[in-house]
Amino acid sequence: MRRRLLATALSLAIAPAAASEGMWMPSQLPDLAPQLKAAGFEGDPAALADLTRPPLNAVVKVGGATGAFVSKDGLVLTNHHVAFGVIQYNSKPERDLIAGGFVANSRAEELPANPDYRVLVTTGFDRITDRILAGAKGKTGRAYYDAVDAATKAAVAECEREAGYRCSVANMYYGTDFYLIRQLELRDIRLVYAPPAGIGNYGDEVDNFMWPRHSGDFTVLRAYVGRDGKPADYSADNVPYNPPAHLQVSTRHVGEGDFAMLAGYPGVTFRHRMASEFEQQIGWQLPSRVALSQSMIDTIGKAATTPEARVLYAAQVQSLKNTLKRAQGELDGLRRSDAAKAREADEAQMLAWLAKQPSAKATRNDIAAVQRLLDQASAMRERDQLLGMIRSQTQLLRAALTVQRLAHERAKPDAERETGYQQRDETLITGQLKQVQRRYDPAVEKALLADLLSQYQALPAAQHVAEFDAVFGTTAEETRAKLDALYAGTKLGDDAVRLAAMGRDAAALKADADPLLQAAAALMPAVMRLEDEAKVRDGELLRLRPSYMRALIAYRQSQGRAVYPDANSTLRVSYGNLKGMSPRDGVNYVPVTTVGGIVEKHTGEAPFDAPAPLRAAIAKGDFGTTADPSIKTQTVNILTDLDTTGGNSGSPVLDAEGKLIALNFDSNWESVSASWKYDPNYKRAIHVDMRYMRWLMAKVYPAPQLLAEMGLPAE
Repeated sequence: MRRRLLATALSLAIAPAAASEGMWMPSQLPDLAPQLKAAGFEGDPAALADLTRPPLNAVVKVGGATGAFVSKDGLVLTNHHVAFGVIQYNSKPERDLIAGGFVANSRAEELPANPDYRVLVTTGFDRITDRILAGAKGKTGRAYYDAVDAATKAAVAECEREAGYRCSVANMYYGTDFYLIRQLELRDIRLVYAPPAGIGNYGDEVDNFMWPRHSGDFTVLRAYVGRDGKPADYSADNVPYNPPAHLQVSTRHVGEGDFAMLAGYPGVTFRHRMASEFEQQIGWQLPSRVALSQSMIDTIGKAATTPEARVLYAAQVQSLKNTLKRAQGELDGLRRSDAAKAREADEAQMLAWLAKQPSAKATRNDIAAVQRLLDQASAMRERDQLLGMIRSQTQLLRAALTVQRLAHERAKPDAERETGYQQRDETLITGQLKQVQRRYDPAVEKALLADLLSQYQALPAAQHVAEFDAVFGTTAEETRAKLDALYAGTKLGDDAVRLAAMGRDAAALKADADPLLQAAAALMPAVMRLEDEAKVRDGELLRLRPSYMRALIAYRQSQGRAVYPDANSTLRVSYGNLKGMSPRDGVNYVPVTTVGGIVEKHTGEAPFDAPAPLRAAIAKGDFGTTADPSIKTQTVNILTDLDTTGGNSGSPVLDAEGKLIALNFDSNWESVSASWKYDPNYKRAIHVDMRYMRWLMAKVYPAPQLLAEMGLPAE
């Protein structure tokens, strides 16, 4: 049964989706040729199958999102919010690039990004399922996890023998299929053009996930390499990278019904998860994420009392606000569609269908085992979430934990080190440690830790971890005293001290009297113990989930329903059209907004404080060739029915000829829940119209040299 369903799963992965649903692997697109042609695509779908050929090889991973090359000299177009950390990294109270924007009038004026910022160019995508699973046969639990992990690391190490490449193994269909991804890692990235926040983030959280939108959410970067053409760290002697292909920004006008195709690196979707996971997402995960994000935002807001501190935490607060609003929108959407009940009914029907299939008993047993593992993980979910935030939302504590863990892992052969702490990761770790100084204020970090620890201390005793209690105390009073002592005595706030600590071995760190290093050393056994417990569970899930996926795919195929892998940060393509919607009675969304909406929303106060040069240019009405001839004014944002999720920020949107018409940056409020459940009536994506970008560069914050470089008219 397992083998037969596996073969079915792989052959049915190309089943066409209803409407515009689907984040398709490029290799699936030739089989969707009739649907693509019907939607309006004028190119050859077969040309889209190879992501190492144009146009897909111009699409790159930028930070944790997406971007695209738009010139032969390495210009990269992505979102303002995707590059926000770069803008913030180069901002100071006396030169606030967030508020004022930035235009490099020459390449000499371009500003270096934070040291760990990367652009990844995909050069290979190969199926290696048999290689990854060969050593896992007959194993269970931690042994299964370790076998897959070892095979993955071996494949990555072999792939990275050539310097300058970053490789990874992608897991498709939850352990059913594996692909080796090879990416050129560009490390010298520079800021070229960023509109002021009053344009790039117009509306901020008030308008986030809302339509109509009026945001110029774009930024231009440039990738550099060494004079030998190979990736290199920042140097004044480096030269612009010459990409294998770049997208041409369109000068055609678009409107409702026109074809649109998006390529990008969507983060994670969960549409193929079990019914119980839908229930937990709605009943616990999203409400707790909303509350926790709001708590951290409030804490940082109260503790960041100086302009300097507010700049230091601007990127983190922006990220938390986005997380909060997205979680609330997702919760509202899943409740509105009664997603848990619908998924439960669908799963029950699948299990009933499965019971009628020959030799299905083993598959049913695997599915029951998956459910037991999920129940086990739920018992400690509150603890695991809070401890994760304590580690990820701090700067100095995270740095201390990082150097302690790195010293521990260095005692092992490189192939046996934990992922994230191998030799290949040390450059990124160095970059993270270097930028702490521009992300950290001791008073704010202590306040954030105190808030998170107070929530942890309120958990039942069964969820407490002895090491965390010993280091931070068990009451608010103890916690405040211990945090004061830790941060008063540590020297890790100094760049040189952090980087020196990174180079020391475990014995030297153990002998160091720095209180934060000592605290991290005391916490490390707990961190590793909890990781070990998770790996046992993850190994079993990795082994057993494919049974569920094969059954689900075969069942859905029997109904003629869509089958494609859940998103996992690999390159995907979606297609559809510019399209409005009617979200509720008496409300109709048209698919284009104009500069008139900017003026209507303007209040003179953030987040609706449009810069004076923008307002003056709108009043002048000199829109040139970028004005839409049908409405005789300047467009700003457009709406499509493209299937997107987090990670698609910065994804290029192409027209029927493969030219760049827009840049994805958001979804509408009604469709935030699409990462779990797709609804064609409500799923829309929001994009920056390239006509707006061109007008801003021509008339408002001029950059004629960039327009010329992109092969665009000056007006």
